[in-house]
Order: sequence, then C-alpha cells, then structure tokens
Amino acid sequence: MASVDPRIKRKNRIRRKLSGTTERPRLTVYKSLKHIYAQVVDDSTGRTLAFASSLSKELRNSEEGDKKEDAKRVGKLVAEKAKAAKVTRVVFDRNGFPYQGRIAAVAEAAREAGLEF
Repeated sequence: MASVDPRIKRKNRIRRKLSGTTERPRLTVYKSLKHIYAQVVDDSTGRTLAFASSLSKELRNSEEGDKKEDAKRVGKLVAEKAKAAKVTRVVFDRNGFPYQGRIAAVAEAAREAGLEF
C-alpha cells in the first residue's frame, strides 16, 4: 500500500469542508522550499481570479529579503489584484500547511491590504 504525504491528507480533509463561491472565492497558498504562490479561485466556475507569487514580475525587481518578507509582498500583491477583480471577501485555504511562518505572513499581509476572511 502506497503511503500518502501527511500534508496531502490534511489538504484533502480541509478541501472537503471548504470551497470558494462567487461571493467568497478561495485564497489558496502553496509554498515550495524557495518560493511562495497565492491565488484566488472561484470553485463554482473553476476560474482563477487573481494570482501572485514570489516569481511575479512585479516582485522580481524588489529588494532581496528573506522568505517571510517575500511572503508578505505576495500577500499584498494578491490582495491588490483581487480587489482589482472586485473581490473583497475570501475564504483562506492553507493547503495543508501549518498556519505559521510564511503562510501566516501571506494571510496577514492580505488582510492589511484590504481582504476580509
């Protein structure tokens, strides 16, 4: 029997209870060892409404910082793009990652930039 990554198990458990609607899309965050990605998804239509990552061209020229600073910049950028797409309220999906460090930094920066969740 193949073993399943514990993060994937947590992700699936969370996603059973949580989905994005047109009124409240889902803000999902993924982190790799080097980068962080955030997107606002409307699950009812399957469309991505806003996307930002530490590789985004808007952030690529910014000053070098640690990964947590990158996460804050990504959170702020995804919130600005979501507001441009007329989205103010979202549901936060931590994607199976613990709510600490870079994941929490994205959420806090998005809240400060005007997203409600």
